[in-house]
Amino acid sequence: MAEIIKKQPKVAYFCMEYGLSHELPIYAGGLGVLAGDFLKAAHDLNLPVVGIGILWRQDYTEQFIGEDGRPYDLYPDYDYSNIKDTGKTVTVRIRGEDVICKIRLVDQYANAPLYLLDTNYPGSPHGWITNRLYGGTAQDRIAQEMVLGIGGIRALKALGIEVDVYHFNEGHAVFAGIELIREKMHGQHMSFVDAWQETRRQVCFTTHTPVAAGNESHDHGLLQHMEAYNGLNHEQMSRLGGDPFNMTAAALRLSTVANAVSKLHGQTARSMWKEVRDAAPIISITNGVHTPTWQADDIKEAFERGEDLWEPHMRHKKELLAYIKEQTGNELNPDALLVGFARRAAAYKRSDLIFRNAEVIEPLLKEGKIQLVFSGKAHPRDTLGKEIITDLVKMDRKYSNSVVFLENYNMNIARLLVRGSDVWLNNPKRPLEASGTSGMKAAMNGVLNVSVVDGWVAEGCQHGVSGWLICTVCKEPLTDINEDELDVQNLYRVLFDEVIPTYYNNREKWLEMMRASIDMSHYQFSAQRMIREYYELLYNRTYREQEKKNREPAMV
Repeated sequence: MAEIIKKQPKVAYFCMEYGLSHELPIYAGGLGVLAGDFLKAAHDLNLPVVGIGILWRQDYTEQFIGEDGRPYDLYPDYDYSNIKDTGKTVTVRIRGEDVICKIRLVDQYANAPLYLLDTNYPGSPHGWITNRLYGGTAQDRIAQEMVLGIGGIRALKALGIEVDVYHFNEGHAVFAGIELIREKMHGQHMSFVDAWQETRRQVCFTTHTPVAAGNESHDHGLLQHMEAYNGLNHEQMSRLGGDPFNMTAAALRLSTVANAVSKLHGQTARSMWKEVRDAAPIISITNGVHTPTWQADDIKEAFERGEDLWEPHMRHKKELLAYIKEQTGNELNPDALLVGFARRAAAYKRSDLIFRNAEVIEPLLKEGKIQLVFSGKAHPRDTLGKEIITDLVKMDRKYSNSVVFLENYNMNIARLLVRGSDVWLNNPKRPLEASGTSGMKAAMNGVLNVSVVDGWVAEGCQHGVSGWLICTVCKEPLTDINEDELDVQNLYRVLFDEVIPTYYNNREKWLEMMRASIDMSHYQFSAQRMIREYYELLYNRTYREQEKKNREPAMV
């Protein structure tokens, strides 16, 4: 373990989305739910953390399935009257106008409060900025990131909150680093280089996605038009983010240390960003999930007491099946193997892999020996993602007694699925799954993972002990075609030769594996373990850089 310093640094955690509960719909998916779990774990451990985010008036999307089987989006205006108004505001200059941001407060986690910036209030001409998460044009996105970053730093000052370490969770918060540099240049009369280096001693960064589309770049002309330079010039901004301005590269150059979100992802991230000069070192801190939120109490109690897990598991399975019947009319068999798959609809996650050879899987579906439950949303403008969902809905309608697609995926549906499925399927293209936290939630409920070896899985699941691994061995470089073919063959082999026989013929082994799954995951992949590592490996290291600077003798 890293050296523990006497003071616990106070951390300001910046994130574009937070999934605290379904009742506060300001999240799109895994990044937001992770941020929510982070704050909950900080509260549990009484750590000095404050969250900075945005109050999204219309959420990300409410996504339903039409009569034609295609997803469509609705954007209701949510009533946030129960969220406290601090009475404080900050101003951010955006596209030639002064944008006044109200500061809202979610204080249910007292020592880990969440402050949300809001431009969409009665009388505001700038409601478009905080209207819809990840919606709109490139200008909308930059404006949102300016509110999060520049507005977030100013909000902390307006609230009188002292901060030791600024944690940027993904590159969306980079403009907070620009604001910190501007403060030092204009308030303390530092040079750009000195202000940059001083800022680095205050900042750490988490990179999540190895998918190119998840690492934003912006045209410098557009940044200037939006006034995102915030007092810096083109040369200075280019030194930070390159040309075009890459948010991830800039975050790496603005940080003392950065982390990837699993050990395998660390290898991938270091390879991806190795050409970025002056970048922070990238270590690995594997994601974790908030155990009290995701692990069922009766499963936890049965595990801790060494009692039978099947009875509480079946209660949750029947609860899931009742929800499915209520929502879709589909009536699934509680005694048949139930496989869950719930993720953002993205091509690399290969939601349809199990259907690739219809002649192989079709007999199992017709016989009802295997049941598949899918859920997930596509980005409203992601045509391919919506096609993926449309294809899953076609399978639902073709095999209504064995395949189900649950529309409008949210945290409540996720909780039902990770507790009520028998198996959790994970088969993304490698190495594109940075972590994959849904499988952690399933594992700590005794739901057995069937997964490719990517993300967290390489650190946890043991084949035939606490889950099953879809292994591929190929001497030639993998292409899209042969990777899909190899993986589907191995998926079928694992299902036919191991998963199905164990489920139907060897209940004793299944229960042993459920117990091993919970034992493997309930702490190792918890948010409590994760945030402890953030303090030991990220925050303390960043804070030590400040202490080291403070101990340096003044230049004569």
